[in-house]
Amino acid sequence: MRHGDKINNLGRTTAHRKALMMNLAIALIENKRIFTTLAKAKALRTYVEPLITRSKEDTTHSRRLAFSYLKNKDAVSTLFKEVAGKVAERNGGYTRIIKTGNRQGDAAEMAMIELVDFNDIYTGSGKKKAATTKAKTTRRSRAKKAAPKADEGTAGDASAE
Repeated sequence: MRHGDKINNLGRTTAHRKALMMNLAIALIENKRIFTTLAKAKALRTYVEPLITRSKEDTTHSRRLAFSYLKNKDAVSTLFKEVAGKVAERNGGYTRIIKTGNRQGDAAEMAMIELVDFNDIYTGSGKKKAATTKAKTTRRSRAKKAAPKADEGTAGDASAE
């Protein structure tokens, strides 16, 4: 019987499952998007979302707890610097799982799991920001080029007088 057994064992021993979740979480935090089986993606969501919630409060205790789950200094620093800053306003639901079809070899259901705030396609901020950034950069560069000439001219006139 499996009464009250809510964890998906993924056909692995406890130690193997913990190592798998740790490695998947590190890959997700560093790459912001990974492809894996649907069962692993669903299990990873329950593993990584509490870590992201914990990363919102940047304390020594929170960092040590995150390190106990990840065992990777680079992933912990990325989690607290990049990821926590983007998800500070969000109250949960930090990951998105998108089914991508079946794997050819064994027909396993595949999925892409990603951090929600790092996808420019769905948020729509990537294209708009890129367009406005280019326009602003162009104006600034023109203004910078024009401003010194005007300043030099006025400075030259003042010294001539």
